[in-house]
Amino acid sequence: MSDNNLCATSLTAGQTQKLKLKRQVGLIGAVSLIAGTMIGSGIFMSPQFVLYNIGSPGASLVIWACCGVLAMLGSLCYAELGTVIQESGGEYIYFLRTLGKVVAFMFVFSFIIVMRPASATGIALSFAEYVVAPFYGCTPPVLVVKCVAAGAILLLAIVNCLNVRLAMFIQVVSMAIKILALAVIIIGGVVMLFKGHTENFDNSFKGTTSSVSSIGIAFYQGLWSYDGWNTLNYITEELKHPEVNLPRAVLIAIPMVTMLYILVNVSYLTVMTPAELMSSSAVAVTWGNKVLGSWGWIMSVAAAISAFGSLNGTFFSGGRVCFVAAREGHMPDILAMAHVHRLTPSPALIFTTIVSLLVLIPGDFQTIVNFFSFTAWFFYAITLSGLLYLKIKKPELPRPYKVPIVIPILVLIAAVFLVLAPIVDDPQIQYLYVTLFIFSGAIVYVPFIHYKLCPGLLKKFTVFMQLFLEVAPADKNL
Repeated sequence: MSDNNLCATSLTAGQTQKLKLKRQVGLIGAVSLIAGTMIGSGIFMSPQFVLYNIGSPGASLVIWACCGVLAMLGSLCYAELGTVIQESGGEYIYFLRTLGKVVAFMFVFSFIIVMRPASATGIALSFAEYVVAPFYGCTPPVLVVKCVAAGAILLLAIVNCLNVRLAMFIQVVSMAIKILALAVIIIGGVVMLFKGHTENFDNSFKGTTSSVSSIGIAFYQGLWSYDGWNTLNYITEELKHPEVNLPRAVLIAIPMVTMLYILVNVSYLTVMTPAELMSSSAVAVTWGNKVLGSWGWIMSVAAAISAFGSLNGTFFSGGRVCFVAAREGHMPDILAMAHVHRLTPSPALIFTTIVSLLVLIPGDFQTIVNFFSFTAWFFYAITLSGLLYLKIKKPELPRPYKVPIVIPILVLIAAVFLVLAPIVDDPQIQYLYVTLFIFSGAIVYVPFIHYKLCPGLLKKFTVFMQLFLEVAPADKNL
């Protein structure tokens, strides 16, 4: 049977067997996916924003440590959810199973239009900043940066559509380069400390802000660097032995990343004064120029590769949410299909790419980070409420991995603080717009999902795209 026939007949009632995504991600791949997605642009871009908002070197290190603890506790809660509900899709599937279809659709609507494109665009912009930095003595033109960012998004979209193993290979290689680059920064800082450069740590808490809003924004900027701690929950169906590898990968990856981040920030503050750090647009490059001299460009290359790997991880997991939502009937059917030979969810990846490119046009790094973090922690709070509901109301569910109930309660309190702090202390109209957008998902749900308006038009489009992209419906891999 030809590919076209396979695609066409799979639309009719059960004439062909449905495809499944393969379980190809082992423990090393899982650790690389978490750590590789987390160690992206943030540690090379966010330190100056954390320091600027919190006001002192000592307090900025405390923020970085607290962000690591919060990411660790959050990921342990997610590990329990991922072993109870062993389906791909992360928060979306947890909302669907605990809180119902409307809340799940509100999440996936925000995730696909705001959260994942904002995350991908923020990382792509920082990748582009580091790629073009060596060619410009001053700030590079915005158009050049955005064109390079768009090129990176398109390249990784093609890679992820072609082959899962190629995407995982990029993830593992970029992960090794990232850790090597961070090790160079840490060793350089240790050498400078031994030479007696401790002056930046004198009165290290002097100037610390007490503004609730500033502390919240400092956390947003720090947590941006930890974003990716929940990556495995989006691809649970492609993970080998998730009940074992999900908690194990989390317990290896996140403490390692937290330790690296704190030591890297100590190194930055050893080499640069707080004023120099805050005025730098690319902290790692400034550090490289001061410590490595003529070899400073190496840090620019390492930071670019780091962001590239993180962007790859973001694409790998983000396309899966779109794919799972379509499989559950919350997105057009075409997005729930996989390529008949490559077994990659290429329509969902193409859709994610298009939205990311649209977000890239007006976006700037710091604004993207703040609104991404606000939206993300709003939904993390709801997810943790769902875990508490399952623990209290459905204790009989099989749980290969369990966390004490106090952990989700602590993370829930932190999530509520992160959502409310910037609004209460320094209200901005943009936060209202984001909140209205989140709830607008419920308005979209009623006509298009519940009452299924325009089904005929969508069916013709689905058949055309199915033949064009050589894709067929994919089943759950449980």
